[in-house]
Amino acid sequence: MLLSLVLHTYSMRYVLPAAVMMGTAPTYVLAWGAWRLLSAVLPARFYREVDDRLYTIYQSMVLFFFENYTGVQVIIYGDLPKNKENVIYLSNHQCTVDWIIADMLAIRQNALGHVRYVLKDGLKWLPLYGWYFSQHGGVYVKRSAKFNEKEMREKLQAQMKAETPMYLVIFPEGTRYNPEIPKVIADSQSFAEKEGLAILKHVLTPRVKATHVAIDTMKDYLDAVYDVTVAYEGTVDHKGQRKLAPSMTEFLCKECPRVHVFIDRIELKDIPEEQMYMRRWLHERFEIKDKLLIEFYDAKDSKRRNKFPGKSVHSKLSLKKTLPSLLFLGGLTASMLLTESGRKLYVKTWIYGTLIGCLWVSIKP
Repeated sequence: MLLSLVLHTYSMRYVLPAAVMMGTAPTYVLAWGAWRLLSAVLPARFYREVDDRLYTIYQSMVLFFFENYTGVQVIIYGDLPKNKENVIYLSNHQCTVDWIIADMLAIRQNALGHVRYVLKDGLKWLPLYGWYFSQHGGVYVKRSAKFNEKEMREKLQAQMKAETPMYLVIFPEGTRYNPEIPKVIADSQSFAEKEGLAILKHVLTPRVKATHVAIDTMKDYLDAVYDVTVAYEGTVDHKGQRKLAPSMTEFLCKECPRVHVFIDRIELKDIPEEQMYMRRWLHERFEIKDKLLIEFYDAKDSKRRNKFPGKSVHSKLSLKKTLPSLLFLGGLTASMLLTESGRKLYVKTWIYGTLIGCLWVSIKP
C-alpha cells in the first residue's frame, strides 16, 4: 500500500506537467489557426511576427516546467551572445530533452520565438505538433539517400524571403547517442575509421548534408553558427560507465540536477563552403565535443569531472519569463473546458486538427 502510494506520488511529478503541456495544445492550435486565416491576405512577414510571439508563449510555458518546476541548474560555458542573432545551432544529440536545451538558450537571448528545427521525417506525424512545427518553419528531412536537398533549400529560401528570424537547430548525428545500443555506436565508429576520420567515443560521427545545405543556402542571411555541447549530470553509473541521458519524463521527475552547456560561436568566414571540406570541418567540431565530454565523464582527476573547462555561469531563469504564459494558456484552456460547447470544440480540435495535419504534411514538404 505504502509502496503504491510512493510510486503514484512519483508518477504525478511528470503527469501534471505533461497534462498541462499537452492539454493546452488544442487551445494553442486554435489561436494559431485563427491568426493563420486572418493573415492569409497579409505579407508573409506579418504572419511570421505574430506566429513567433505565439510560439514564445507556448514554449515559455514549456520552460516553466523544464526549468522552474524541476529546479534544474543550467550551467553555461563559453560565449552566448546577449542579443538575438540569425544562427544555425549545431548540437550533440542524446535524448529528447536536447530540443528543450535549445529553447533554454534562446530564451536567454530573447529569441525563443525564432527557434525552428531540422527534424527527422517521421516526427511530422505527431498529432497537432507535427503539422505546427512545419508551419513554424521546421524542416523535415529523410536520412541518407532519401535526403531531399531541393525541398530543404526551397523551405529555407521561403523563410528568408519572408524575412523570418532564424534560430535553426540541427543535430548532425542524425540519431541519438545511446550507450544501451552499442551497435549504433560501433557502426558509427567503423564508418569513421573507413573514411579516415577520428574515432569518437561520446558522440556519433556527424552527417554533413543538412548542415551543408542550411549554411550554403543561408550564408548571406546568418550572423553565426553556434556549436553547442550538452552534458547531463548524473548520467554515469557506479562503475563510471556512461548511462542513457534523461528522457523528458525522467527530467520532469527531477532526476537531472544540472545541465552543462558549452557554446562556441563560430563566424561564417571560418567555415569552408564546399561540402567535402565542410564535412571534415564538422567532424573536427565533433572531435572537440568528444574531448569536452571525455573530460566531463572520464577525467582521471575526479575534481575535473562533471564540468567543462573554463569559466561558467549558473544561469537561472526568472519566473517572469515563464509563469505569465502558463497562467494565460492554462486559464484559456480551463475556460474552454468549463462549457459544453468549449469541450466539444476542444475534442474536435484534437481529432480534426490531427487529421488535417496528417493530410497536410503528406502532401506538403
